[in-house]
Amino acid sequence: MTNPAFDVALFGEAMLLLVADQPGPIENATAFHKRTAGAETNVAIGLARLGLKVGWASRLGTDSMGRTLLATMQGEGIDCSHVISDPTQRTGFQFKGRVTDGSDPPVEYHRKGSAASHMGPADVDEAWLRSARHLHATGVFAAISDTSLQAAIKSMEVMRAAGRTISFDPNLRPTLWASTEVMRRSINDLAARADWVLPGVEEGLLLTGETTPEGVAHFYRGLGAKLVVVKLGAEGAYYDGDVAGTGRIDGFPVAQVIDTVGAGDGFAVGVVSALLEGRTVPEAVRRAAWIGARAVQVLGDTEGLPTRAQLNEARL
Repeated sequence: MTNPAFDVALFGEAMLLLVADQPGPIENATAFHKRTAGAETNVAIGLARLGLKVGWASRLGTDSMGRTLLATMQGEGIDCSHVISDPTQRTGFQFKGRVTDGSDPPVEYHRKGSAASHMGPADVDEAWLRSARHLHATGVFAAISDTSLQAAIKSMEVMRAAGRTISFDPNLRPTLWASTEVMRRSINDLAARADWVLPGVEEGLLLTGETTPEGVAHFYRGLGAKLVVVKLGAEGAYYDGDVAGTGRIDGFPVAQVIDTVGAGDGFAVGVVSALLEGRTVPEAVRRAAWIGARAVQVLGDTEGLPTRAQLNEARL
């Protein structure tokens, strides 16, 4: 492929994120910090900060939240030419609580019927998509509606037919699916269309019925993945790939965990960016573990995502 327009294309929902200013139940908070949220948008921002050319397709309302999100993504240098601002729809948002013990913070979503949930196969511009070297997909976009699931499938089919690489992060949101079984079947169907599969260990165990990271990786390798990286949290990650074989990369020590949300997206930024640069799998997973460790030390989902200068300073 000569002179691609983008390094990475993504489809997904952006939400306005309101983070409580103090620990405790969300309903007790009296003030909130405004941030952005969304699995795919977190990855898009992370890749753009590393200097990759990124295109993001979505739908937003024309409300203040939609305007904020669009301006934020454009400000990160992301191509938003395929983001539709629809005056008849509303933008999704979420509240996030604060915790002090390193556990997952409480999150309350307000996304049902949002503009992005109305996306469907017709929103997949095949020519635009094929102008990218790579597609990064997650299970979140697929979960928000029946039509978005069909759009996710189409985007992966287009890229497979074009010979492009595809990464997939299951990124489970059980409350968005009709049942655990529907979620398991749908997510594994999407994973079977990807080259690089990036499950967290707990979600991998749920999705596959396996009992170890090695078993999870073996399951997805059996579905056709060329590389599986199983995220192990603070312990790092286990990988199994065509070229790299199998191995483990240790996690990076963290003095204090502030907020675990966004760590998996940061991990995906590390893997995808490094592999697209031609780095080895161990190098990619080490970069991913470093970015994931940065992500848990900040309040929002994207504040810990590094710039290229910071990455170079860390020699990653």
